[in-house]
Amino acid sequence: MYGKFQQYLKDELAAIEEAGLYKKERNIESSQSAEITLADGSKALNFCANNYLGLSNSPRLIKAAQDAMAARGFGMSSVRFICGTQDLHKQLEKAISDFFHTEDTILYAACFDANGGVFEPLFTAEDAIISDALNHASIIDGVRLCKAQRYRYANADMADLERCLQEAQAQRFRVIATDGVFSMDGNVAPMDKICELAEKYDALVMVDESHSAGVVGKTGRGVAEQFDCYGRIDIFTGTLGKAFGGAVGGFTTGRKEIIDMLRQRSRPYLFSNSIPPSVVGASIEVFKMLAESNELHTKQQDNVTYFREKMLAAGFDIKPTQSAICAVMLYDAKLSQVFASKMAEEGIFVTGFYYPVVPKGQARIRVQLSAAHEKEHLDKAIAAFIKVGKELGVIK
Repeated sequence: MYGKFQQYLKDELAAIEEAGLYKKERNIESSQSAEITLADGSKALNFCANNYLGLSNSPRLIKAAQDAMAARGFGMSSVRFICGTQDLHKQLEKAISDFFHTEDTILYAACFDANGGVFEPLFTAEDAIISDALNHASIIDGVRLCKAQRYRYANADMADLERCLQEAQAQRFRVIATDGVFSMDGNVAPMDKICELAEKYDALVMVDESHSAGVVGKTGRGVAEQFDCYGRIDIFTGTLGKAFGGAVGGFTTGRKEIIDMLRQRSRPYLFSNSIPPSVVGASIEVFKMLAESNELHTKQQDNVTYFREKMLAAGFDIKPTQSAICAVMLYDAKLSQVFASKMAEEGIFVTGFYYPVVPKGQARIRVQLSAAHEKEHLDKAIAAFIKVGKELGVIK
């Protein structure tokens, strides 16, 4: 059988490559920071990491991870409810709850698991999940695992959301699910309007803060802070793998009873090893740092404003953004790959995004700005974009 299946896979892979959609991985031989070392020994400025606060290589976090590993060991070798819960896990859950102003928190191996494990334990075929069309794949997969009725509304379209809510009145419970910041476009969900509609039509609200926590809001505490929606959002999911140090781990935080039910029935939580002590210890330190100062968030926001204004002035087509994500639109999949390759020749590490990661005809370079970037880094990247953009006819 495998001979026939192998040929099928070879044909599919060849078609993917012919269409310009084949994804190739590039090796990095340094820590994750503003400047990285590639496999050939060359240096590059990294503008495609989720390292929003520049903490992935923080000496303070590295020491906290080492200290936690020395005190609590390398790994847990267990799920939480057997023998996988340390005092550090509970401390981190408390720190996350304090950060988001919520009642309780549950940790997962990744936010993909948090989103995969949030719907099925809470909702049945009697209920409804109303999901934004541009939600992350992990939310989509989580919804698929649940038997609730599914509704989808156009991205951040409140009229379409209201239509779905009206239709969903036939169900017992309703939950609106949305990304806080949409990872490919960089736009922020209008949480104030979403909460208003949820209250009007008697629905719960769930938001994935993966690309918004540490980024949006006056002090980077996410969409609830940005839109003053504290107490109106029932469920937050998020990751420790982006702004909060860039390692691994996810979480769900929100109403106490919801978190209690997830501890009892959420399969990715019940059947996955606990997060290792080193990651937990470093993550606790992250939240201490963010409580001490807002300096990193301020620098990151200044970098976003500077980069975006310069790129727009140069004539690039950039999606509107209130986050650290700047989508430089190219529309053609092959062009996005060629553009990224030429940027690499200029010492700028970026990635072309194309179908199926984004819709067909919506290829782009997704630039992600970090507090680790200095002004000279931004200027070098902008100069490279202008040079390559003119060479490829993207700008005049």
